[in-house]
Amino acid sequence: MKKYIKFLMTGGLLILSVGCKKNLDLVNKNAYTYDTFFTSDAAVNQAVVATYAGLLHTGLWAREWYFTFDLLGYDAKNNQPLVGDLLQLAQYNFGPDQNQVTETWAALYQIIARANVVIDRAQTAWKPANATETTDQTQYIAEAKFLRAYAYFQLVNLYGRVPLRTKFIEQPTAAEINLGRSPVADIWAFIEQDLKDAEAGLPVSYSSGNYGRATQGAAVALLGKSYLYEKKWASAQSELTKLTQAPFSYALAPVYNDLFDDPNQDDPAKNPETIFQVMNQKWTDWGIGNQYYVFGGQETWGGKATHSDRAQEYGFNDWNNVHITTTAVKAFTYANPQNPSANYVDPRAAFTFYGDAASGGQTQYCQQCSTGPVDYPYAAKGYEWLKYEYYNKQSSFGGPQSGINGQVIRYADVLLMLAESYIQQGNTGAQPLALINQVRSRPSVNAPLYTSLGSQANAMNILMRERQLELTGEESRYFDLIRWGIAKQTINAERQVEDGTQPFLDKNVLFPIPLAEKNANSAVAKDITGDWN
Repeated sequence: MKKYIKFLMTGGLLILSVGCKKNLDLVNKNAYTYDTFFTSDAAVNQAVVATYAGLLHTGLWAREWYFTFDLLGYDAKNNQPLVGDLLQLAQYNFGPDQNQVTETWAALYQIIARANVVIDRAQTAWKPANATETTDQTQYIAEAKFLRAYAYFQLVNLYGRVPLRTKFIEQPTAAEINLGRSPVADIWAFIEQDLKDAEAGLPVSYSSGNYGRATQGAAVALLGKSYLYEKKWASAQSELTKLTQAPFSYALAPVYNDLFDDPNQDDPAKNPETIFQVMNQKWTDWGIGNQYYVFGGQETWGGKATHSDRAQEYGFNDWNNVHITTTAVKAFTYANPQNPSANYVDPRAAFTFYGDAASGGQTQYCQQCSTGPVDYPYAAKGYEWLKYEYYNKQSSFGGPQSGINGQVIRYADVLLMLAESYIQQGNTGAQPLALINQVRSRPSVNAPLYTSLGSQANAMNILMRERQLELTGEESRYFDLIRWGIAKQTINAERQVEDGTQPFLDKNVLFPIPLAEKNANSAVAKDITGDWN
């Protein structure tokens, strides 16, 4: 998606003055308004792309998203340079005025607001002129519904009951502005319907100029994931199974780390595993944009962000704000599935972190540098992040702008969710076994295969470990632990061993409703007792 990334959601009236009172009443007929702008294919497309752009705004994938959920899921732990509000996240010491809690809420509702405008204007203001434009109209509405569903999926999982804003209202009443929180069941029902509509209206694939847009497969995957989170196991199984069949052709990337550093990650033909990703740098015609946007830089400094700064912030030879946890590292060593009396070190360790040979971590970096490989200084650095880093290509990144795309849903995740849908229904036989083994048998991993999953409890333990190993550092574990109902016991046990704390409290299963929302919305404020949710 390399064009039209301008936010032209509303137009203003330009009042011209040339020193004459009469001219003060003139309206510039060349200026766009809400009623006059969204009347062409190009204009509605710009609005759709602007809705995707919300994914890279403060609170989401430009910076806050990966810090928040790697820290809360205890894949990452703070290094000394990490201070302030991010340190509060690492310590579970935050409240309704927390920056990240507020920014994530605001960014998700921004996506919803833009999606609502697209759906409204595409249906009422734009009259397609031909069959091609009619097809585009269907696609644009479906894309907006997918993005709206994505935003509500995150909101309902993070905050529980939230205001359900389902349409654009040009002149809202006080009651519509101060909208109360809807029941969780109503939010899930709305997500499901949006994704069903998106699935019906989205194409299976796009031409190269539109890589990154939501496909039919993305809608199927998010709907199946929604069913899984709702514990609708049979529906999840049915929906996710679609992705293993025609017309879809998803497959595991032969080289695991190609998902996190390869220049061909944008191309589905060369990277068949990605189902939906946040496109960094190559997404738009903005170029690299303002690299300090995510630290409060203004647009006048050089444009909006079109990238993540994760490589710089996590990198051991750069800012090194966080480490991978020892807990996450140790998870890669476990009983060999084919010889339970012997420990086995999972090969995915070498694609996930730098460490020593005993841990399975990568022991060299700069493999593709002109100087040749460099031994990783484990004695001085300890365990550090490799995933989403450039250190195979250069010794130091040197700037907070990364073009490595953020993986939102990929095929390995789908295969493991599908396996879980079987196991949660009591089926621990051939189907879930084959799905788990398919992930383990990726050519660059080639881990020993399980011969059986055993009881339902044992099968779930295997599934949980597979998700942890496969998705470490992909902001998945926090959500998994919450939905499995084991977040408090798991996080506190791990933290007790590693740093002597037990920071997870009962209230932490949800985020607090942001103070800014309570201050702005009287209906929400009345619905909350105390400082939490």
